[in-house]
Amino acid sequence: MTTAPLTVPLVARTVPIPDPGPLLGLLPRTGPLAWVRRREGLVGWGETLRIRTTGVHRFADAEAAWLDLVDHAVVRDEVGLPGTGPVAFGSFAFSPGSAAGGVLVVPEVVVGRRGDQWWLTTTSLGRVVPSATLPETENEPVLWHGEVTFADGARTAVDWESVVAEAIRRIGAGALEKVVLARDLEAYAERPVDVRALLGRLANRYPGCWTFSVDGLVGATPEMLVRREKGLVTSRVLAGTIRRTGDDEHDLALAASLARSSKDGEEHEYAVRSVADALAPHCTSMNVPESPFVLHLANVMHLATDVTGVLRDDTTSLGLAAALHPSAAVCGTPTEVAASVISEIEGMDRDRYAGPVGWMDAQGDGEWGIALRCARVDGEDGRRLRLFAGCGIVAGSDPERELAESNDKLVPMRDALSGG
Repeated sequence: MTTAPLTVPLVARTVPIPDPGPLLGLLPRTGPLAWVRRREGLVGWGETLRIRTTGVHRFADAEAAWLDLVDHAVVRDEVGLPGTGPVAFGSFAFSPGSAAGGVLVVPEVVVGRRGDQWWLTTTSLGRVVPSATLPETENEPVLWHGEVTFADGARTAVDWESVVAEAIRRIGAGALEKVVLARDLEAYAERPVDVRALLGRLANRYPGCWTFSVDGLVGATPEMLVRREKGLVTSRVLAGTIRRTGDDEHDLALAASLARSSKDGEEHEYAVRSVADALAPHCTSMNVPESPFVLHLANVMHLATDVTGVLRDDTTSLGLAAALHPSAAVCGTPTEVAASVISEIEGMDRDRYAGPVGWMDAQGDGEWGIALRCARVDGEDGRRLRLFAGCGIVAGSDPERELAESNDKLVPMRDALSGG
């Protein structure tokens, strides 16, 4: 657990294993690490080391430290898939000025699944090859944290509507085209929260999202900031939202109205353009669909576009995430102006909300989502959490509707916490 230069190498061993059961079911209560979608992905526990960074160069510093670490590592990989060998789980603050900074955690144990292939990776520091058997975790039952109370975060709902109105005024005056404004809620449970309970509820209700847990940040994001796999780059862009009703026929009509919405279409276009522009210098060819599709989630629907490309250089997945962050989907357009407006009027530190979260392997392949639909467990008091949500504000936005949309986006974590 260090960020200082190592005097001994990282040693990693990956072996195939038989089906060990659901990935999330393997996790112990303490320090669970997870990146799971549709029962595939990676989980980890224990901590061989961690890399912490801060400031403007938090991504570059973390990437450099990781590449130096794996360059000197001793690796025995009998599987050879993305996500095998040494892996770091990571999460980074939205803002360079946030004290949250960035973190890469290298677990002692990683279990992964892709299709019908399962594997185990164990790591240690030194020259002794780690064990090739899945260690037994303590059979700790998942504990429920009792009743949860919610309270306003940095701003009340009414105050936040006023902030949205100010943003709309600035957009109308021509200062910028779009800005994403976030809000937070405070949650307090009777007993310390067992993150595994939240992970299980989120994964079951939102199987199409990437359920994650990294250093106290837990959530289920629908948005893949970037995936790098064997020279192919993919980014899923979401912008434009409408709430589902539970009536399939009515929801189809709502999906059609979302697809036709000029306000949502404008917001989505800004987000897609920002991603394509950021990836273009790193790709030899790109495919940017002309129109989005509607992504159906359990509680909302989004306009979505999958941007793909062929990597032209050796930029790692974390390097690509850094190039993309912050996209218009979580910041605005133009980026620098929107970031300045956020800093001026939003009134809170976003912490690691809306920052990249995911994993990277020794080859630089990996998956980085945007930390949405998430909560941060207080490091000092496990009964306290901060929940986050944000909305894209454009000229056609309405403060009351944006508040309602933010409430919709808080539903996944509120329900996970309250048992809804």
